[in-house]
Amino acid sequence: MENKAPVVESAADRKKWQPIEYVGLVLFIAFLACLFFAHEQFSGAFSAMFAKAYKMFEFYLFGTSMLGATIVVSIMTGRILERLGFTDALMRIFLPVMKFINVNAAVVVGVIYNILGDVNAAGRIAGPVVMKAGCTKDEQKIAIATLMNAPASFSIIVLGVIALSGAGINPIGPMIIGILLPIILVPAFLKLFWRNTKAAEIKDLPRFTPKTGVMDLIFGSAREGVNTVLLIILPAGCAVYAIIALLEYFGIWQYVNKFFEWLFPIIGIEHTTGLQTITVAGTLAMKTLSGANAVAADGTRGFLMDALANPATVAATKKLIVGSFVLGNSSWPVQVPLGQVPAVWGGVIDLKNGEIILSAVIGCFIRILYAALVAQLFGLFF
Repeated sequence: MENKAPVVESAADRKKWQPIEYVGLVLFIAFLACLFFAHEQFSGAFSAMFAKAYKMFEFYLFGTSMLGATIVVSIMTGRILERLGFTDALMRIFLPVMKFINVNAAVVVGVIYNILGDVNAAGRIAGPVVMKAGCTKDEQKIAIATLMNAPASFSIIVLGVIALSGAGINPIGPMIIGILLPIILVPAFLKLFWRNTKAAEIKDLPRFTPKTGVMDLIFGSAREGVNTVLLIILPAGCAVYAIIALLEYFGIWQYVNKFFEWLFPIIGIEHTTGLQTITVAGTLAMKTLSGANAVAADGTRGFLMDALANPATVAATKKLIVGSFVLGNSSWPVQVPLGQVPAVWGGVIDLKNGEIILSAVIGCFIRILYAALVAQLFGLFF
């Protein structure tokens, strides 16, 4: 990023109060007021932020989920696939389809890597690819928004298939319509708004297969994965989680949760797993969904078992499960579009952080609408 020289002000201008300085003064007075009159609440808010932010370390470094190691392995796998010609093969496959809708085929590279590995690994690999392929700024936005419509890790697909099968739903249809079809539909839809696109000819695209040596590839990609976890994902995740904790502490976040508890059943998404998808992780949501229609080892019955056993509610319940499956196979939760995606893609592509976040958020909300539509579609056949 380019370093700008500081602006030199005249003595008269320097004496003038700037609007931001008044903001700082108000904050200082508020800070003193909190220390004198609400010091317990003040310290409690910070404690809540610390505790919530620490969960990112549990998720990625110290917890049993092993997400940090997953990302390292995913980036290694992605780089190995890239070295073995995977990216070039993808360009050959999707070039005709993307050419038909007049969009650079590189916009879908991140989605494929996402399905195979991890959203952070996909961004780390796909960001340089879209730049190397000469994608316009609008196409970079399409690439990010489309990426949000793919599962954040391969484990989400596996757990989701278990949940569908356990509910007596053939997973082939939801997988094709919910996971594969958006690879084409989302870029075609977004092209209506981000119009500066151009189909790429194979002769105009560089080859994406590097010539890195085997050992350099393995250890270099592992180092890249560790750097991504420690220097990008953890800081971004901690920042977003700290903000959520602050909203929770002052009782604001509960209203967000209540809104989605009301909304999700109306549009065809099971509210417990829907909330887990947008606030925690799709992996947790699909794990919860797969246990919701089964008996646990300790004999605990899943909370959807009675609804699936009742002929009067089985169809509606299956519809909710399909909607939850489609939503879960996305790049929610909230810290991904607000924190991790701008951290991974920022500085790699031409977009500013605000543009990256907006593109990611648009992609996430498209996923909610798409999940609702797919749930209603499958609900007609249950």
